[in-house]
Amino acid sequence: MALSRGLKRVFTASVHPFKGSFSGTVIYSRRMASNNTAAPLLLSPQELENISASKKDVVALDVSWFMPNSPRNPNEEFEQKRLPVNARRFDLDEVASSHPLGLKHMMPSASQFAGACEKLGISPSTHVVLYDTQGVFSSPRALFTFRAFGHQNSSVLDGGLPRWEAEGLSLVTSASDNSIAVTSYPEPSLDESVLRSYEQVVANAELDPSSSSSSAVELVLDARSAGRFTGQDPEPRPGLSSGHIPHSFSLPFTAFLQTHTTGAQSSYTTFRHPDEVLQALTASLGAERVQEVLSGRRRIVASCGSGMTAGVLWLGLQLLGVRSAAIYDESWTGYAARETSKIVKDV
Repeated sequence: MALSRGLKRVFTASVHPFKGSFSGTVIYSRRMASNNTAAPLLLSPQELENISASKKDVVALDVSWFMPNSPRNPNEEFEQKRLPVNARRFDLDEVASSHPLGLKHMMPSASQFAGACEKLGISPSTHVVLYDTQGVFSSPRALFTFRAFGHQNSSVLDGGLPRWEAEGLSLVTSASDNSIAVTSYPEPSLDESVLRSYEQVVANAELDPSSSSSSAVELVLDARSAGRFTGQDPEPRPGLSSGHIPHSFSLPFTAFLQTHTTGAQSSYTTFRHPDEVLQALTASLGAERVQEVLSGRRRIVASCGSGMTAGVLWLGLQLLGVRSAAIYDESWTGYAARETSKIVKDV
């Protein structure tokens, strides 16, 4: 897809390549750096290996998460195989706030987050590298959590554990060591501007972004599959209606990712180049709305099934330099579970 000249100008002005230096080696990456930090949003396995060889305070966190109907157990898999970079397990369902509807992996409180970091030997200065066992799936949600609490020295391992293994780097397969030195992690402040509640989403859904030029109307991007968005396909959670929030836009999270096959039944995902991420965003929103987003005139709220893969959209937007993106924490599970919610089906 060719980008319009105007869109190219906005895109070029919004982002710039990350240029950093580790152990005397200059690393040029097409990935983008976050504001006020040397930590890139994404690291390749080789970049992580270089960093871990030159810096002591680097911790890799396995943040793998699977759908409720999956037979896989991330805690068991962590014990069987993990990165040799001070790898520890960060369970997104455990480090989470309780919810009246029983929803999982909701944003933790500041005390929960700080307590988890202390137990895992993480201090505010630690470079935290988040990875999962599918490539890119749950790790962006974990990065969103760390960044929302101001821990800017955090990155995602692009391609996760399977890419690390595919590139022939060493792994730890022995039982994990539970003797982690507890650190001190002062209770941080949560940036509430990056989260949306049910009430906020409902109020926003009353306004049509197509007929309103007000920048106060936020664009809701739905990361679920197109079939679930239209109502044609069922939700994986029994009893939950499919469909979508009024005036929201469909952008399956897979549009931001590319799949790499490593064997007959083995593959992993990585982020696409920012140019391709921009093309996918434009296909969903249209060039005019994308210009509004990239210029900061319009905010985006990412949603998905339960708040997990919305993180992929959030991180893709960060790669484009969009710093004002938010996540609807409850996402579709919380929205559709309420009888008063307006659900659109356009099969």
